Amino acid sequence: MVEFLLEPEPAPGKKIYSISEITRKIKHLLENTLPTIWLEGEISNFKRHSSGHMYFVLKDENSQIPCVMWRGRNNGLYFTPQDGMKVQARGNVTVYEKRGSYQFEVLQMQPAGIGELQMAFEQLKQKLKKEGLFDDAHKKRIPLYPERIGIVTSPTGAAIRDLVSVIRRRFPSVQLILNPVRVQGEEAAAEIARAIDEFNDYGDVDVLIVGRGGGSLEDLWPFNEEIVARAIFRSKIPVISAVGHEIDFGISDFVADLRAPTPSAAAELAVRNREELLQTIRHLAQKMFRHVHTHINTHKEKVTYLANSYALRRPSDVIKQYFQRVDELSKTLETNYLHRLEMRRGQVTSLQKQLVSLNPKSILKRGYSICYREETGEIVRDAAFLKEEDRLHLQFYRGKADSVVKKVMPEGLD
Repeated sequence: MVEFLLEPEPAPGKKIYSISEITRKIKHLLENTLPTIWLEGEISNFKRHSSGHMYFVLKDENSQIPCVMWRGRNNGLYFTPQDGMKVQARGNVTVYEKRGSYQFEVLQMQPAGIGELQMAFEQLKQKLKKEGLFDDAHKKRIPLYPERIGIVTSPTGAAIRDLVSVIRRRFPSVQLILNPVRVQGEEAAAEIARAIDEFNDYGDVDVLIVGRGGGSLEDLWPFNEEIVARAIFRSKIPVISAVGHEIDFGISDFVADLRAPTPSAAAELAVRNREELLQTIRHLAQKMFRHVHTHINTHKEKVTYLANSYALRRPSDVIKQYFQRVDELSKTLETNYLHRLEMRRGQVTSLQKQLVSLNPKSILKRGYSICYREETGEIVRDAAFLKEEDRLHLQFYRGKADSVVKKVMPEGLD
């Protein structure tokens, strides 16, 4: 019994690990042995934590592995993971020491099949539609006669050759500026979005053509990614989307200001045919010349007709009659003036005669004289106011005389 109560001594040469030590050793072994890998499986028990981190399980028919995708990584997802969705995930196997369990830390994730891609497409389409990115109110007008066109596509693809060929044939003077990008693969979407932003920073183009030639859904997928859609939406330069073939509709087609079924069609929508335009201008010029010529002749005939009409001759006759009337009135005015002048002249003569007759000298001339008191100069009108020895001054028609009163004989005593 005593032997059982004694602590067993460690076996010589054996290493005893703590749980933490062995867990850390396993963590070191796994994380340094397995490289970054891709996994494909079905999502199960998906949860998005309030912190933004995603936790879920990837499983197949026989096994499963817990996964975590941190918020900084899942912000760039263009689809919303759901239970049952088959995905491909790139990441590393790590160990969560607290639980002593291994897990897969997801760095990148994408839908695994066509069905999943289509689901992601519909999810993003509905999301952007709700935000109004497809609304006609945001569509910008494509300029009728662009001078410079910016192109965002691969420099080696068929799309750029078609665009250059069609535009050179239709309107050779239009300048083309290519911002080369990859149009498929993981980095393509970011390059396309950056190229659109760079053209907007540059600013000296009238319209943008963004696209590529045909391909599978996976090949065309960069044009369905949210980063490209938002770059097209915020572009101040009108954007024509030209992705794939006529039957291919992508997210960029819905956001763009104009959708072209193919790159060649985009070129035809962007520029008008120069020869057709010149022919139209010539036709319009001839039509305008004929119209102006006809218009001038019509008005010339109207002017001639009106010039010869009685209505336009009548004013001349009226003016002539007024001239004649003015002459008559002038003559009458002159006659009346002379008559009144003679009348005034006769009146003046008569008044002159009256004045002459009333002149005191005229009375004196007839033998009368004026008698003044010498002392006061007062005219003497009544002899009764005189007395003897008063001195008088007499005024005759010709000459004057002084006298002295010798005797006064009032009226009635002479």
